[in-house]
Amino acid sequence: MSNYVYILKCGDGSLYTGYTTDLKKRLKAHNDGIASKYTASHLPVKMVFSEECIDKSDALKKEYFIKTLTRENKIKLIQNKLSLQNLYDKYLLKNNEKRK
Repeated sequence: MSNYVYILKCGDGSLYTGYTTDLKKRLKAHNDGIASKYTASHLPVKMVFSEECIDKSDALKKEYFIKTLTRENKIKLIQNKLSLQNLYDKYLLKNNEKRK
């Protein structure tokens, strides 16, 4: 089973980040108003970014990481001007340095 992290663009232009094992099914659930309270009140939504992850843990960690990014960096990520894996690796290195 594949695991994905994704970003949706909501009807009002806001961005929503999540995790799933089935991108099509999850997008339908969001647009049906049953996947999240936030997206239910910001319909319609369009999937603008997704990336397959190693496993569920990796997807959840990347979901959290994306939520810490600025809107500007999320947009760059969506436009493929930034690599999620490279950003995430830098984030991990920075956090490991702080712990030392």
